[in-house]
Amino acid sequence: MERRQFSGGMQGKNLRYLNEAPGQTPQKIRTGFLLLEHFSLPAFTQALDTLITANLLRPGLFSTSTFGLSEGEIVSDLGLVIRPEARLEASALSELDLLVICGGYRTALTASDEFLHLLKAASQQGVSLAGLWNGAWFLGKAGVLDGYRCAIHPEHRPALAEIAKATQVSSEPYVIDRDRLTASSPSGAFHMALDWIKSVHGKALVEGIEDILAFEESRYRRVKPVTHISVSAPLREVVKLMEANLEDPLALDQLAVYAGRSRRQLERLFREQLGTTPQRYYLELRITEARRLLQHTEMSQVEVLVACGFVSPSHFSKCYSAFFGYRPSRETRRVK
Repeated sequence: MERRQFSGGMQGKNLRYLNEAPGQTPQKIRTGFLLLEHFSLPAFTQALDTLITANLLRPGLFSTSTFGLSEGEIVSDLGLVIRPEARLEASALSELDLLVICGGYRTALTASDEFLHLLKAASQQGVSLAGLWNGAWFLGKAGVLDGYRCAIHPEHRPALAEIAKATQVSSEPYVIDRDRLTASSPSGAFHMALDWIKSVHGKALVEGIEDILAFEESRYRRVKPVTHISVSAPLREVVKLMEANLEDPLALDQLAVYAGRSRRQLERLFREQLGTTPQRYYLELRITEARRLLQHTEMSQVEVLVACGFVSPSHFSKCYSAFFGYRPSRETRRVK
């Protein structure tokens, strides 16, 4: 049986369960985090968490390592002591694709000649460079932000503008400008990492990451509006109706009446904004909820198929196999 593909955001929600046959394995992106004294632990973990979560969905996309400017432990802004894996040396640069400079509110704006030389060498070797909180200051001091736009914590904008005359210092929470990634806060680091991953591996992976992390968008509303949800208010209402009526699915004509739209208008909204038909999206919602119930409840297969509006065990099994590649009876139960 030919596998069916989820559409729109439903693909991201189901990405880790699709068991797709591996095609050409993407090249692993090797990422190093340089932890400076008093670095922002929340900014660091927000960026790191997105990469680790991406690997849960698609194993092997990223490798991560931590560095210090010297041997020994580093104290974060929260007072937690971290021991990086290694001291950052020139020999390590050839093993990296992205180097992230992790600063913090109390990270001193001083840089040794050796440190600046390492940043210049990384740029010359084609390593992408990132800065969190005031990490952009060190990139600017090394001259590797000339001709770039960047973000930095408001407290340190004047200092960066003074030493990096050829750099456009932005007031945005994060900026991705070619091979330079900068963020001014923990939430900026989160969205910066998501947008970078999206540019490399696509929208579905990012939607899957967001689904796992289950961040409340309101928490980041001041940082970035809900731009990734490109769904109009009428369509959101229809989707809510679908979600509330899984056991006894509403007909398309009923949905159109409740939404105050014609059937044709509703079909156009789904096609333009979600790239699918209302019927197909409704089926994907139901099969996704069925997977959740099978994994996380003690409901029987029959109870699940009834709860999700399927007319018979054979129809349910056929749809489930079409999307996930195996029968619902083979689903892994995650409840004890």
